[in-house]
Amino acid sequence: MTNKTRGNDLKGKKLLIVNTGNRKKRFTLKRLKELGCTLIILNVAENWARAYASHWIFADTNDHAAALQAIADFILVNPDLDPDGVMTFWEDDVLLTSRISDFLGLKGIPYDIARLARDKFLFRSFCKDNNLPAPGYALIDTDKPAQHYVSQLRYPLVVKPVYGASSAFVVRVEDDQQLRETVEYIRENMTSEVESALAAGTTIMAEEYIDGNEVDIDILLQNGKIKFWSMSDNDATREPFFVETGQCIPTRLSPSQQAELVDLAEEILERLGVGHGCIHFEAKYGARGAMPIEINLRMGGDEVYYFVKEAWGVDLVESAALIATGQYIRPIQKPERPKKYLSGKYFLPAHSGLLTSLSVPKSVPHGEIELFKDIGDPVLAPPLGYEYLGWVYAMADTMGEAEERVERAMGSVTIEIAKFTRGSSLGKTKRKNSLSSARMAKDAVIGAARIEMIRSIEYENQNRLHVGIASNGFADSDDPIEAELTSDAQTIAATLEQRGYKTTFLDFNHPFEAVKKITDARIDIVFNLCERINQSSLLEPHAASLYDILRVPYTGSNPFTLGLCLDKIRVKKLLSFHHIPTPRWDYMYSVSDDYDRDFPLPAIVKPANSDSSIGITNDSVVENHGELKDRIDYVLTELKRPVLIEEFISEDEYDVSIMGNWDDSQRILPLSRSIFKDLPDGYWHMYPYEAKFLGSTIHKKGIEVQRPPKGVPAKLTSLISEIALDAYNVVGCSDYGRAEVRIDAKGNPFVLEVNPNPSIGPTDCVPTVAALDGLDYGDFLEEILRLAIRRYRDRPPYHHLQMTTL
Repeated sequence: MTNKTRGNDLKGKKLLIVNTGNRKKRFTLKRLKELGCTLIILNVAENWARAYASHWIFADTNDHAAALQAIADFILVNPDLDPDGVMTFWEDDVLLTSRISDFLGLKGIPYDIARLARDKFLFRSFCKDNNLPAPGYALIDTDKPAQHYVSQLRYPLVVKPVYGASSAFVVRVEDDQQLRETVEYIRENMTSEVESALAAGTTIMAEEYIDGNEVDIDILLQNGKIKFWSMSDNDATREPFFVETGQCIPTRLSPSQQAELVDLAEEILERLGVGHGCIHFEAKYGARGAMPIEINLRMGGDEVYYFVKEAWGVDLVESAALIATGQYIRPIQKPERPKKYLSGKYFLPAHSGLLTSLSVPKSVPHGEIELFKDIGDPVLAPPLGYEYLGWVYAMADTMGEAEERVERAMGSVTIEIAKFTRGSSLGKTKRKNSLSSARMAKDAVIGAARIEMIRSIEYENQNRLHVGIASNGFADSDDPIEAELTSDAQTIAATLEQRGYKTTFLDFNHPFEAVKKITDARIDIVFNLCERINQSSLLEPHAASLYDILRVPYTGSNPFTLGLCLDKIRVKKLLSFHHIPTPRWDYMYSVSDDYDRDFPLPAIVKPANSDSSIGITNDSVVENHGELKDRIDYVLTELKRPVLIEEFISEDEYDVSIMGNWDDSQRILPLSRSIFKDLPDGYWHMYPYEAKFLGSTIHKKGIEVQRPPKGVPAKLTSLISEIALDAYNVVGCSDYGRAEVRIDAKGNPFVLEVNPNPSIGPTDCVPTVAALDGLDYGDFLEEILRLAIRRYRDRPPYHHLQMTTL
């Protein structure tokens, strides 16, 4: 039943919602929107809830002071949007919601009371001080062994965080050894990344195990009076980790036992001073009678809403909103029998691994089913994590029939979770006990799951991937290289999104934030365009190293190749060793080094470890030894770079674009030819920095670019392609790259360098010649992703780091 008290209407009421939570909470906002509420959402960023939000207030909800200031600023600018009420459905933000209700003078639970209820240690102390039932308990500090703090308690014990939710890191222990191992495990693994509610604190406590039947009591409380309550039984948990397995409504407890539990809940709430709210009260009834476990000062978990609505016809979301906006609700009388009996079960993983198969019926007769995982997702079971895959419930006119229906529904779902073996990207983890090294193993599972998912995905389904676009973001930069990096990343993201991919921009100008996004956003594969870290191109290879460390598949070349090709001197040595023709060369690392005084002129003097033609101007080509010496001094002392001296080859230049990998099929795209014959006198036949990035009119007019080349003998085209492919493979390029080749006056080709990370904006060389070969821009980008996927398929871990062509 919805609350029909005269005068109650939520239409137009302005509700401040604190934290959307994840998509599992969609039904709460959808229901409030249906009721006509204007939703003002306080969240760190816009997300899935945009369809329900009328207004956003952006703030980190873990920073209470900043959140309160953001609310004040919002109301100052929008005085007509002063909220009528504040609510949260997310355990993490119960305390902030209390602060906000205090701050704005709204109905709610005062902060000091909320803190007392949410801190499990303080709550136990409160019960003890007020002669309320409580087990023996103790806080476990870090300055002494754990057993010291529990010396007055009797095993079995339950060790758990003082803050937390969803039974994360709640473990039963039987003796001192298990206690030591468990406390060590919790301290090593307990973070808000596993359970976000732990952002409030990571203190540990222990309490004596409470036997008996566990129940949840969902309560509507207004002006200190219980207006409605519903009690459900929890199925036996999987111990020692207290993993919840299911529940049923109504409870099977006797009326007298129910009354004792409700009286206990009412007394505790009254003594605490909780006057308003939708409360989820957890308790047990055993040999010692009614015993409280904890109080959640918000509506119970997702399935609770459906259970209460189907069993009793009471809409907890609507009722909680009425209470929050100060509208009186009458006591709701429950009938002796519910409208329906309901039984529900959770889909729980038997072990951690990769979800490889999932078959779910579209609907469940007389019930609902909800799954939160997709094929390819990692699944973490205790001790690595505390995830469940979803839930199902069924209803009937009797409890027995409801239980039979839910068992049939469970049997209609097929779930396969592959354990990781030595044949996969994660070897079997050996642990000295069931809890040690859990954090390392969890990280390994999540990373390995990415690799396994990439390996198993069908090419026609690759647009289901979540692609991280790793680049460098420069808003409104005047630097042409920076502007190009930003523009290319945006264009690639937009093109992939048009084809169904989800993309996330990873800005390596802020590397720590980029790494956090990779892990938090569950990136499946990285499209690596990164060219700088800490404002240095020399750190470009380390982005790829980070992907390997995080076990995230990525496009393009590995860190060894990226680093090698930044060092033009080492590339020259490698080309010479493999007898790949390259112009005569010499090098210097400091002014004390010597060089060949008989070096043939003209020569070009380059910085030996810069890219994007930085340091290359018309003055870089020298015709006599005086100019050579001056240019060497300039590069060493002004640019502070090592020097590469190279014989200047003055004829045509060819860009050879290649796609593919050395141990798989490779594809040489149509060549691009640059002819310099129309440059005016005094301009050397080459591309200086101003030609590539400053739009030099002289070079635009003086250089003819042919794609494909015209009138070039097939023999020369083949020779250019072959030596370019040799160079591409010798340096170990992956997926795509570009080699630069020069032709001398006699028609002999020479490799200048190899670029394993060339620009691939829509008008750049590689995608342009790919279009000549039948790949439009979107096809080209998808082909790069396909090549990367092939690299990871059916190969051992880190196979892409093995430079077997050398």
